[in-house]
Amino acid sequence: MAKFSFDIVSEVDLQEMDNAVNQANKELAQRYDFKNSKSSIDYNRKEKKIVLLADNDFKLKALRGMLLSRIVGRGISPKALDFNTPDKAFGETLRQNVEISTGISKEKAKELVKIIKNLKLKVQTQIEDDKLRVTSQKKDDLQVIIAHLKSIDFSLALSFCNYR
Repeated sequence: MAKFSFDIVSEVDLQEMDNAVNQANKELAQRYDFKNSKSSIDYNRKEKKIVLLADNDFKLKALRGMLLSRIVGRGISPKALDFNTPDKAFGETLRQNVEISTGISKEKAKELVKIIKNLKLKVQTQIEDDKLRVTSQKKDDLQVIIAHLKSIDFSLALSFCNYR
């Protein structure tokens, strides 16, 4: 009998992230409340990091809102971003580092395995580096798992690929 499988991954399309940051920067340049401001959004694709720089806390929150709205508009989950606490930069400005998280850590993978095991379906789960592979004799069991994982509010942005 054939075995069916799929992979659970947590990935971000870095080109879409680049597009979202560019759109947010265009909005920043056009907004009246940011006129003559030192505010900026810098994106480092290699390090998977975004740096928000703002004059004050109010403008930092506005920058975060701009970035999040553009990211959601591009189909990227906001769960993929990890906002660090803002710290003082030069002068009166605030800097906030934003990490783009990709991959599933071992702890999160174990949480997912536990959630899948609690469904009491005849499936096998296997942790492979930064992804999780689920195999079964029945396609229906795999579809139930995908539907259940989409319905819960998990702390990572999950996507499903290699469905065979």
